[in-house]
Amino acid sequence: MLKTRGLCAGYGAIPVLHDITLSIAAGESIGILGHNGMGKTTLLRTLIGALHATAGTVEFTGEDVTRMAPNVRARLGMAYVPQGRQIFPTLSAMDNLRMGLVKTGEKSLAHVESLLEHFPRLKPLLDRPGGSLSGGEQQLLALARALAGKPSLLLLDEPTEGIQPSIIEEIAETLASLRKRMKLTIVLVEQNLDFIAAVSQRVLVIKRGQIGGEIPREHLGDLEIMSQYAGVHG
Repeated sequence: MLKTRGLCAGYGAIPVLHDITLSIAAGESIGILGHNGMGKTTLLRTLIGALHATAGTVEFTGEDVTRMAPNVRARLGMAYVPQGRQIFPTLSAMDNLRMGLVKTGEKSLAHVESLLEHFPRLKPLLDRPGGSLSGGEQQLLALARALAGKPSLLLLDEPTEGIQPSIIEEIAETLASLRKRMKLTIVLVEQNLDFIAAVSQRVLVIKRGQIGGEIPREHLGDLEIMSQYAGVHG
């Protein structure tokens, strides 16, 4: 579903990604770990098109999307939930979900109503402004809004940051369920080892803007190894 070849990107004259080559199959869930500043967020932003590639290619479902704008990639089936969630704080939770329908052109709320069955915590909150929700509720809203557009690829950047453990578990269970139901491919940047182990089938390490290898799942519980290679401490 998703391939990159020799992908490079950065900010102005500062290079960040160097020769990233990836191949992710349809329906796979891939976790990406790494120390801060190694290029994890930059990779997601380059995949969605928010940041221009300076070299290399990005292919999505067999089509070269390297020079396509983010909105075009979104219509092709990509969705991105950035770090910090970036919901619309003054819009109601339901209107936030309606914004997720924009790329599909759907006027019916049937898909949103079906989707809400997987987000029961949001149901009593639909009339409230998004900004009044707790951090965990906002993350659920951001995730549901992204899924309202019926993506085939979901890019997630630190979805557990600042969220209470009960909602972290809820998000992990929801993603696992929806990945099967919607046949989602997921690329997840995360530091929470339990969460990444629950959601990901493969875990890659990014070092100094390059893919530094794959971490066997059995090593996710070894804090010494994880601290050395991925910058996480449990």
